[in-house]
Amino acid sequence: MITGEIKNRVDQIWDAFWTGGITNSITILEQMTYLFFMKMLDDAQIKKRSNSKCI
Repeated sequence: MITGEIKNRVDQIWDAFWTGGITNSITILEQMTYLFFMKMLDDAQIKKRSNSKCI
């Protein structure tokens, strides 16, 4: 089970979608999955750039 800071952050994102008018749970999950995927890609690119600058 997810607890602590991660749960709070996910809840904040969920609330932002809900107050923005997106009330369908499946739509929210799809959008959150997309955002998490994009964040993972961004983090990987940043790591790759920092590793290439160290050489």
